[in-house]
Amino acid sequence: MVDERRPARRGGAPSFRTQAIWSTVRKLAATREAQLGRPLSVLDLGGGTGGLAVPLAELGHDITVVDPSPDALAALERRAAESGVAERITARQGDADSLAEVRPDAGFDLVCCHGVLEVVDDPAAALAAVAVALAPDGHLSLLVAGRLAVVLAKALAGDFVQAREALTSTDGRWGRTDPLPRRFDIAQLEALLDGNGFTSEHVHGVRVFSDLVPSGTIDSAADRVALLELEQAVAEHPAYAVLGELGAGIHVLARRA
Repeated sequence: MVDERRPARRGGAPSFRTQAIWSTVRKLAATREAQLGRPLSVLDLGGGTGGLAVPLAELGHDITVVDPSPDALAALERRAAESGVAERITARQGDADSLAEVRPDAGFDLVCCHGVLEVVDDPAAALAAVAVALAPDGHLSLLVAGRLAVVLAKALAGDFVQAREALTSTDGRWGRTDPLPRRFDIAQLEALLDGNGFTSEHVHGVRVFSDLVPSGTIDSAADRVALLELEQAVAEHPAYAVLGELGAGIHVLARRA
């Protein structure tokens, strides 16, 4: 049955560097929509200006974006209005600590938590709050910064001391002036998820090559397509078991146990 509330697609797909994440989230949303027989109720924690929320709303899903920045939420509301999906997006100022106030009935089918665990005070507490916000058998899309990517980037730049620090430090930082509070490896993520009531279903590194390629070498649409196809090919290749954790981001799809 066609959902008559759905607007036409308006070409709001995320940027080139987030295309692999978008593809995975879109497939999960489509699968869950078919299983449930209705559009999804989605929470985008730290969703900012709507880079993911607006495309999901264009697919017919109902999105709640929670973000601490009022400026980002104002930009989200403008973007949603321009895309014709303002009625499908709810913007709320807050963070993981305030999720119980956003929807106390724990009814979200999908929570997207992208670029959040790196900066929160307590990643485990944030995941615990997400678990409470999810409906039974709900899903989590989690994206974090990968530790090994910065190790490789620093080594290739000749910053060997910083590369070693990023590799061996408990938080994945390359030094006191590192602007990112923490990075993760896959083992850390899976332990966090398991300890907070999630079952990991799919793990992959994203931007294995993209962040290492000088921007000057990507000067045409054909170059961008070729690089994206390379990223997709390595994700499907047996070598991915070795290369995957080198991604600048680690993307996990998990289910509430």
